[in-house]
Amino acid sequence: MPKKTLIRLATFLTVFILFAAMKAKDQPSIPAGSKVYIAEMGGFETYFKAALESKKVPLQVVKKKEDAAYEITGTSGSEKAGAAKKILLGSWHSKEEASIQVSDLKTGVIVFAYSYHTENSAHGKRSSAESCAKHLKDAIKTQ
Repeated sequence: MPKKTLIRLATFLTVFILFAAMKAKDQPSIPAGSKVYIAEMGGFETYFKAALESKKVPLQVVKKKEDAAYEITGTSGSEKAGAAKKILLGSWHSKEEASIQVSDLKTGVIVFAYSYHTENSAHGKRSSAESCAKHLKDAIKTQ
């Protein structure tokens, strides 16, 4: 490779990395200790609240939306193993799906979103709620 091409490539990569680093700083984040309101999710909110506690997610859950800085919304679905799955695969585990999103109530910006899917969940909704809570904990800004 000619020297000019290498210099151009190195310059491009440097600018790209610096731009990516600047954009990462601009990404909205959830500060530890923030007050969150958990919206109804067809019963999944009960599992999710328990998962937030068990995973020690550093957020404060409030009962009124007006008291919160963020709102957590989501959906979940569960499908028990059918006869064919039990007979052919020997699996009694359910199929689980869940997704959550955290929105800043002042700006309306979605600051976090996560989706979970598994074909063989040993613990049903508890597994999907714990996965959502774990990934939310990883996204929280600790100082």
